[in-house]
Parts: sequence; structure tokens; C-alpha cells
Amino acid sequence: MLVSVSTASFADTWPSRTIKFIVPFPAGGAADTIARIYADKLSEALKQSIVVENKPGAGTAIAAEFVAKADPDGYTLSLASAGQLTILPHINRSITYDPFKSFAPVSLLASVPYVVAASPDTPVSTLKELIAAAKSEPGKFTYSSCGPGTLCHLSGELFKNLTGTDLLHVPFKGSAPAINALLGSQVNLAFDTLTVLAPQIRDGKIKGLVVTSRERSPQLPNVPTAAEAGLPGLVVDSWFGLVAPAATPTAILQRLNAEVIRIGNLPDVRERLGAQGLSVTTTTPEAFTQTIHADYERWGKVVDSSGAKIN
Repeated sequence: MLVSVSTASFADTWPSRTIKFIVPFPAGGAADTIARIYADKLSEALKQSIVVENKPGAGTAIAAEFVAKADPDGYTLSLASAGQLTILPHINRSITYDPFKSFAPVSLLASVPYVVAASPDTPVSTLKELIAAAKSEPGKFTYSSCGPGTLCHLSGELFKNLTGTDLLHVPFKGSAPAINALLGSQVNLAFDTLTVLAPQIRDGKIKGLVVTSRERSPQLPNVPTAAEAGLPGLVVDSWFGLVAPAATPTAILQRLNAEVIRIGNLPDVRERLGAQGLSVTTTTPEAFTQTIHADYERWGKVVDSSGAKIN
């Protein structure tokens, strides 16, 4: 009973000082944009400064391990990505955080679907043509990714599993060089986010075969979904959520969740995220937890079949 009263009293006075918002990616990208939009709005709502700190490295493990060890007092929050919580634990056995025990999920924030794109010289224009061509010439078609064990890589492996095709994976260090290889026809295909690929597709520089969302994207209205193209299992969302260290007081988590959901419904937030192909996907902590568990199981199977490992 004393613990409950103490926790409630602590939550009543929170926040009384600056909050850190950790981002496991470099400044300037879509993930950083999401974090800064929500951090600015949360700062206004909580009437307290929120400082965004970018801690990239080790495939997002550096940031995750930092947050996992932080005091659970509501003064350290973090952007969490699908790869960080549902893929990296399968491929990097040296990480010291547990995706389920180290963090307290607050809410999903935003998500972006993936796109299957083909280089200008690749002799396919539809998903059906790609599958037929890849089956007729196993190992001939190549796809670039933003790195081994990333969602870019495993989306390609999921495609291979679903279609029974054999594609050759060509990893790069980041999306920029991977897409440059596609633009230069050094590879046939790429699996990457709508944010990265949509501008090149709209400009006619590469061919968009399908989007991996359940509905067509307003950014690429003429590109069918994978389900429309006959491959309903190819659903890939790169999501980002808000987490705190495990054992953060429930009252603080509930306050954060309520504010995040309110912020996600603001027209200017939806417009700013939508301009980058991102969709607001705020949820309850319970729903966010379910997403983490479901994607952990799903991508674990893809990792096992692909043999992807970092060390």
C-alpha cells in the first residue's frame, strides 16, 4: 500500500524537470521527424522541456541498451522501431536488452508501408510478371537492402518465402546507396519504405510494383497493394512507437498515452507525417504490446528461414 501511495505521489509531481527523448537513428530521417513532432507537442502539453537525443549505432542497439538501463522515473523516453524490438533480438545475440522485459510500451506513433520496386531496365512491370520471371530463372534477380538483418532485407526474404522464388540479396550500408544501386540498374529490385521510394517512382525513375499496406497509399495511388496483386501475405509496416524503461509508474504511462493519442489526432500532425508517407497509428499500451509480440514471432520465423545473423 505504501508503494502505491508513493508511486501516485511521484506521478502527481511529474514532470518537474527536463525529459530526454532518445532516438536510435541519426538526425534528419523519418524516424527523427516523428520523434521531434511528438516531442514538441508533448512538451507543450506537459509544460516541460523535452530534449531529443540521437543515439544511432549497432543497428539501434546502443539506444535500446541506454534506455533499458535508465531510471524508470518518466524522465527518459524513447522512440522504438519495429526492427529494434522484433528483429534485432533474433539476429544479434550480444544485445543486453529484452524486447519484452526492458521497456514499458506507451503507444505506437506512426507507421509506413514498404514498396517493392524494380529498376528501369528490369523486364517486369507487375508483381505477377516478377514472380513468373524469378521462378523461370532462379537466382538471376537481385535485390538491394539497407543492410543485413534489416526490415529491407527481411521483406525480401518474406517475399521469397511466400512466392517460392530465389532472389540474390545485395546488402548496402543504408537506404541511400541501396536505392542508388536500383536507380543505376546495378540491382533489379529493392524493398524499402514508401518514404524512400515514392519520390523516385513518381518521377518515373524506377517502377513501383506493389505497396505492402492493406490499402493503397495516397502517395502512390496507381500502385496496387500486394493483396490486389495476388500476394496477400506480403504485409510489411515499418512502425515506430514510444516506450519508457520498464517499471516506469503506471500513472505516468497512462498520462503519456492519453497525450500521444490526442496529439496523433491533431490535423497538423497528421498532415506533417502524411507528407512523408507516414500514417498516425496511436494505440493503447496493451495493443502496442500485442503488436510487438506478434511481429516478434512473425519476423523470427523469417530470420530462421533466411539464416540472417549479425554475429
